[in-house]
Amino acid sequence: MAKDLMKWTQLPTISSIQEEMNRMFDRVFRGGDLSDFGITGTWAPPLDLSETADKVTVKAEIPGMDPKEIDISIQGDTLIIKGEKKEEKEEKGKNYYRMERRYGNFTRSVDLPASVDTNKVTAECKNGVLEITMQKREEVKPKQITVKVG
Repeated sequence: MAKDLMKWTQLPTISSIQEEMNRMFDRVFRGGDLSDFGITGTWAPPLDLSETADKVTVKAEIPGMDPKEIDISIQGDTLIIKGEKKEEKEEKGKNYYRMERRYGNFTRSVDLPASVDTNKVTAECKNGVLEITMQKREEVKPKQITVKVG
């Protein structure tokens, strides 16, 4: 059975691809809307998410922040980390030629696996890294069964 070739007139042009790439980079690098990635605010601390047989761990870089000013909560199956990195007091007579450090409010949200026991969560901050550890429920942990020789 032969198929007829049809002309497709809706192929994207190079300029439309370039425009879409520019919008994407603006979102990521110029403080645009990152809510699709679980990030809101004027800046967001980078996260590492890892999982073992016993626990799920989230690490967030928060240098220069007071850990007491960070709000950690779990709503449903989502871990939410909120805080504010306050700008240092401005010194008179100081001119900035480049300022790369970010300040302001942030919210990070992470979807958690259903295996996390939300009653067994701990948080610790050391050397500017916030570490949140969530234990898994007993019924989902892998169990080793020994074979008896008889």
